[in-house]
Amino acid sequence: MVGKRRETAEPVVSASERLLFGGPLRYDMGWNQHADAFLALSFRAMTTQLPGMLASSLRLARQADARAARVLLAAEVGRGVAQAVSLLAVNTALGKLLTGPDIAQRLRAAAPALTALAVVMLVAALLRAASTYATGRLEPKVERVATELYLERSANVELAAIEDHAFHKLLDTAQYGARSARHMIGYGARVINAMISLVAAASVLTVLHPALLPLLVTMTLPSAWSALTNARRRYESFHTWVQHARAGQLISGLLTEPSAAPEIRVHGVGPFLLRHFRSMSETAEAEQARLARLAARTGLIAAAWTGVATLATYATLGALLLAGAMALSVAGTAVIAIRTGAANLDTLVLEINQLHEEALFVGDLQRMYTAAAERAIPVGGEPLPEHPKEIRFENVTFSYPHDEHPADELPPREQPAHEQPAHEKPPREQPAHEQPAHEKPTPDHPSDRPPGGTPPRPALDNVTLTLPLGRIIALVGENGSGKTTLVKLLAGLYTPDRGRILWDGVDAARADRRLLAERIAMVAQDFKRWPFTARVNVAVGRSAAPMTEERLAASIAEAGAEEVVADLPRGLDTLLARNFSGGHELSGGQWQRLGIARAAYRRGSILIVDEPTAALDARAELEVFEKIRALAGGGQTVVLITHRLASVRHADLVHVLEHGKLVESGTPDELLARGGVYADLYTLQAQQFTTRVPAPRPA
Repeated sequence: MVGKRRETAEPVVSASERLLFGGPLRYDMGWNQHADAFLALSFRAMTTQLPGMLASSLRLARQADARAARVLLAAEVGRGVAQAVSLLAVNTALGKLLTGPDIAQRLRAAAPALTALAVVMLVAALLRAASTYATGRLEPKVERVATELYLERSANVELAAIEDHAFHKLLDTAQYGARSARHMIGYGARVINAMISLVAAASVLTVLHPALLPLLVTMTLPSAWSALTNARRRYESFHTWVQHARAGQLISGLLTEPSAAPEIRVHGVGPFLLRHFRSMSETAEAEQARLARLAARTGLIAAAWTGVATLATYATLGALLLAGAMALSVAGTAVIAIRTGAANLDTLVLEINQLHEEALFVGDLQRMYTAAAERAIPVGGEPLPEHPKEIRFENVTFSYPHDEHPADELPPREQPAHEQPAHEKPPREQPAHEQPAHEKPTPDHPSDRPPGGTPPRPALDNVTLTLPLGRIIALVGENGSGKTTLVKLLAGLYTPDRGRILWDGVDAARADRRLLAERIAMVAQDFKRWPFTARVNVAVGRSAAPMTEERLAASIAEAGAEEVVADLPRGLDTLLARNFSGGHELSGGQWQRLGIARAAYRRGSILIVDEPTAALDARAELEVFEKIRALAGGGQTVVLITHRLASVRHADLVHVLEHGKLVESGTPDELLARGGVYADLYTLQAQQFTTRVPAPRPA
């Protein structure tokens, strides 16, 4: 049955999606591994898995707020007991009211039972209020605790784990776990209440007459079947339509995206996008109508079944009354108990259904915790030399998994796979197939495999070189030569597949990674532009250090960013995010100066600068390199990556990389005189500025 459903759950690709995206955009959101568990959901499965799910909910609640968890559990148990007591009080009151010589005497006889019933109802109301309060306290705390653990462990894994497709998919799925953990508290509380209330109603019915309990179950089965059937359909629809919906959401986002706005207006792209948005939305609407039609049909069948069962139940009660096997007061209590029990069983089925679904995502979160612990940056290690003289790469080889080079390390004509950010789990009240998702390429995607099935070329291949500290060292080479990979290995972001990186004889692979990172400051070509104030954008370079005006001012001066800060409306307190009220946007060159100021604020003994002047004009470029030379003059080591070879003429040492191999090393003058790769690249760039442009002929 499950296999048959899977055959019919292939994504339907609209014409618009095929034109714009080339076919379905599929992404394993983590649901696939749970499909069998969810689709096989039955009364037997629910009862088997229920204890574990409830234990998980209580464990989360106790971890977040043990006192509130105890209050919640006690309140829900108390409410269930109160319902049993109220049914017994009703039975006693009805018995007194329906027997006796006159109404006054009947009322006096029933008064104690009615008083007890009123007290029980008051206690139940107080317990309900306590449960509501405890749930309100617990839910946000549980979500916060789970989210903090998720973020803490995500931030503490190796860079290689973040860049690994399988682990990143686990991160994408596990991010739903914190919200699911929150939902599990409410669902778990309602399940406990429904279970106890159901047991209470069933016990009362059994005491009243043994034949009534099977009738209760028969009345409730249709609604349970309807709920489970519709849940399966919604789940399958989510799988089938989530990528189609994602594409529609992407189009609507493009229509309001600031970066796309100029071209939309100049090229008249708006009507084109709107037309395809409408087409895809209409296709999704047809799916909504299909689900509604099936839900209505299932609900009608369940209602008919329930009606027949209800008729049989009340016919049985009438027969018992006529046969004298049941008193009228008992029959009245039985009617109340049946209705109460049926409502509780309905609630129990629906809440377990929801609890089960949320528990799957909390399970993903727990698996992510385990995987993150296994791939965490190791703690401790050998100390590095206090004042090392050199760092030496010895026969270092490194390959990215599945040839996943960073964008600036891709060989010519290769393009990095476009990765979309993960989207938040759809809210419960919205149809699943309307929610967007985002796609990441899987490790076995054809585009990730090298052509012809040949092994991927290493990003670095048996590289041996020396970085003398206290100098300016330039790394030169074309795209894909391995420059950025080399500095990431230097910074401890990766470890070599083979070979060693030695700090005066201490192998970096055995060193304390956190102490190693303390010595590194980095200005990457695509450094993060934090959507915070300018002050934070500089001080985040050493966030653990006290934020002082003196250190900020010195760092800004070292980067030559005084004018950038002076031009900001509120100086360092200016918010650098246009999408917030009062936010301000910087140009690329201004951002680059702030990035250099951030590295200066860090005060690492080794400064890695990757294309520091890519967004600067010629005059600003000269100023930045003067600042970099000044840093080296103060004893700081500068490792410089740049394509502008004229900018490295003041470097003390240049290493030239080609296709992941070291091909040349020396001073700029030595390399020019040698006439090798460096000289060829230098000559090509120089010709762009020395070639004369023919003067226009006179008219």
